[in-house]
Amino acid sequence: MAKVDVRSQAGEAAGSVDLDDATFGIEPNAFVMHQVVTAQLAARRSGTQSTLTRAEVRGGGAKPWAQKGTGRSRQGSIRSPQWRGGGVALGPKPRSYAQKTPKKMVRLALRSALSDRAAEGKVVVVDDWAFDAPRTKDALAALVALGIEGRALVVAERSDDNTWKSFANLGEVHVLSPGELNAYDVLVSDYVIFTKATLPGIVPVAPQAAPAGTGSDANSDVGEEA
Repeated sequence: MAKVDVRSQAGEAAGSVDLDDATFGIEPNAFVMHQVVTAQLAARRSGTQSTLTRAEVRGGGAKPWAQKGTGRSRQGSIRSPQWRGGGVALGPKPRSYAQKTPKKMVRLALRSALSDRAAEGKVVVVDDWAFDAPRTKDALAALVALGIEGRALVVAERSDDNTWKSFANLGEVHVLSPGELNAYDVLVSDYVIFTKATLPGIVPVAPQAAPAGTGSDANSDVGEEA
């Protein structure tokens, strides 16, 4: 299990934490990441493009000229696609570009992306964000103290308004809540910054139940291996 140093907002050492191997230590699956990111980008498309067919354009209720005797090719309506201002043949219509992606693939893509960043040493864990008030200057100073350069993804609690507002005006910083974490935003970022509270894969260890029939002395063995 890999360890990563925990640092304060000022860049000082604040201990270390173990990264969950199931989240940060797998072999990245490039095929799954590509398919999930492609589906995610496709779902962002609005799909509102639309053209008028010959049934929707105005005019053309009368035949332009007689069928025979004019020397010109026969025409039935100026709404036909070959006419300027006529309808569009086989043009785009509103549609959804969403692709169905299995949840297991989405989770695998996210774990693959996080593992890739962890292998490059681009996963940063901060003890906690301590912004007294929303200030872009303080957020920029924190990134400099942590040695963050380039695009950064900050994973912060949704209730932490000061953190969200402090990073809001920094163009190369994107802030997400833990539930919004996704493969695309991880892959387009150079660094992923967690707090100890938002770091995925941390499972608190529950005390083991005392074996039945051992009496009150069994409480002294809580937490030890059976």
